[in-house]
Amino acid sequence: MPEGAIKGPAFEKPLSTWRFQAGTRSRPPGSHFRGREGLRHQLSPAADQALGRTALDRVPDGVYHHFLVPLLIRRLRDVIPTIAILFVMAVPVPAQWVKLPLPETPRLPDGKPDLTALARRTPDGKPDLSGIWTADSGTYLSNLAGEGVEVPIQPWAAVLYKERQDSFGKDKPQVRCLPHGVPDAMLVPGYPFKIIQTPGVMTVLYEEFNQYRQIFTDGRTLPVDPTPAWFGYAIGKWEGDTFVVETTGFNDQTWLDNGGHPHTDALHVTERFRRRNFGNMELEVTIDDPKAYTKPWKSVTVHFKLLPDTELIEHICENEKDAPHLVGK
Repeated sequence: MPEGAIKGPAFEKPLSTWRFQAGTRSRPPGSHFRGREGLRHQLSPAADQALGRTALDRVPDGVYHHFLVPLLIRRLRDVIPTIAILFVMAVPVPAQWVKLPLPETPRLPDGKPDLTALARRTPDGKPDLSGIWTADSGTYLSNLAGEGVEVPIQPWAAVLYKERQDSFGKDKPQVRCLPHGVPDAMLVPGYPFKIIQTPGVMTVLYEEFNQYRQIFTDGRTLPVDPTPAWFGYAIGKWEGDTFVVETTGFNDQTWLDNGGHPHTDALHVTERFRRRNFGNMELEVTIDDPKAYTKPWKSVTVHFKLLPDTELIEHICENEKDAPHLVGK
């Protein structure tokens, strides 16, 4: 047993699994992140199980008072200077750019952002999709098709989907610090993405994992037989006020959603973005993958909300140690 571990059925992990760190809005199980919400006390899933409420309830009073409490007090005393430093770091300051008034934000008479104002347009008259956006709900990430909708899935893919459902998604790529895909990288609530619209390319910057995607609008066609990629290869065009994106060239390593809808390297995704006003944007997705589905199918309409007067923050997935302890169902 490792040094510092507590013996007994409730405790098989060393107390070194306790850690204080900068937390985030949310996190996939098994990963440690730096992000937006400042100081937060987190336990790994293994430590959650070892030192959780049920486990502590089973600890004899003598062990708790004569061993655990003094030990934890000593540990707390040792980390108080670190806590103080992190607390100071968590206090908002202008240099962090987490909250600052941006000149392009339309405002109400009281100075607050007017999210119902008309959407901006570019010099050529197209809607400007630029801004920092976040999904308004976690339901899209859980099931891209929508609650109660059965997609036309191939038998082998249905078996894989059920396995992922039954295991509570313990093998999701992001558990191992690997990317979400298209479109679900935009669907993680609390992890915004930034669209930068320029004449020849639409760039999407994802706060989660510091990743990006390019959607080319310079008239090029999709590549033939490209090297498979996590985010594929994307081209875009305007149909009226709707921005239509076609993406192919995926590898088969991502999931379409956290619920576990699979795809293959034959995946072709069509996305239709429409900015309703300054503060709201909609997305409709069509999934076409003849190897995994018997016919193309459409997602539920996804709603994004603008996050005004802020910027993205560096987000790192590091020191991943918990995935082996995620046993699923």
